[in-house]
Amino acid sequence: MSKEKEQNRPSERLCSAGECRLVTITPLAKQINCLDVKRIADLCVTEIPQLIGAKLASLYILDETSDILHLEKNNHPFLINNIVSLNQNPPSPMVAAIRSKELLVVEGDESLRGPQINRTLRQFSGNYKTRSCIIAPLVCHGRVVGVLNFSEKIGGGSFTSDDIAIVELFRHLIGASIGNIHLFEKTQRQAKTDGLTGMLNHRTFYEQLEIELRRAQRYTTNLSIIMADVDNLKPINDNYGHKAGDMAIKQIARRISACIRQIDIAARYGGDEFAVILPNTSLEDAVVVAERMVEMVKSTPMVWEGHRIELSISVGVGQYSPDSCISDVTKATDQALYAAKQAGKGRVKVFASAAAT
Repeated sequence: MSKEKEQNRPSERLCSAGECRLVTITPLAKQINCLDVKRIADLCVTEIPQLIGAKLASLYILDETSDILHLEKNNHPFLINNIVSLNQNPPSPMVAAIRSKELLVVEGDESLRGPQINRTLRQFSGNYKTRSCIIAPLVCHGRVVGVLNFSEKIGGGSFTSDDIAIVELFRHLIGASIGNIHLFEKTQRQAKTDGLTGMLNHRTFYEQLEIELRRAQRYTTNLSIIMADVDNLKPINDNYGHKAGDMAIKQIARRISACIRQIDIAARYGGDEFAVILPNTSLEDAVVVAERMVEMVKSTPMVWEGHRIELSISVGVGQYSPDSCISDVTKATDQALYAAKQAGKGRVKVFASAAAT
């Protein structure tokens, strides 16, 4: 058998590593098949290094939206990079491995020569006692989701073909598990958010409202709510089409979100209705926020296929005391919608609940 064919048969090399390794690999593979990234990270830096005789290990997770690797866990006794950008030219060894999606074995500085890899980016290379390391991109359905690194072979020397075979096996298992976690999280977000605006949906709004009411009861604070209704959405749909109406809703959602704090909770309450929960906020401050929303929506018309379309919202604002219950707020919310619509276009109206202070 040729050397090339032999290298492409990791299962045979795993068998040659001995029965004790296989006994360890099987239950470890089962543990990695989970939806807990913290658990996976622990296994990556504690259990897998023992299988291949590596002293040091690090796991990075890739944020695809920013092309940045974030350090999830490591066992290094010294500082290493917390974030690594993939936009490097020339790339570091880790970035080069990710771009190729192939496992990279580094054996001293000789392996790093050439214009395709930048050795100067190994900022902490002086901390390592040996130059041998394994860089294993974690791949799921052809997409890189992270990278697992091993270095410092115990006893010195280089990582063996059996070591490499084990890492090759686990990098695909880990990649699949992290990919499943991302898919699960995406599904969870989709179940809680509105597909058009990215805001919370109606059901999740009420779940969060109940949570915030309990928090207000615990800390004896007030809770303010803003209800907004899009003015003249039907004429936009009739004159320019429903895609234009959807764009109007999306733009208004962005402007509402731009007016609130990180701790505030915004939702698409209905077709053309929005709701915002403002924890620990006075009625006066909530009115200021509502007026800012009205002005921001009104000040920037939407341009659709060359047409300038004026946008506006009608807004109701109310406050609830710690002794409010969810039914009080639900009833007042419906009143708020009616009050906001009756108040006229582009206006703010204050409404009250029976439990308001």
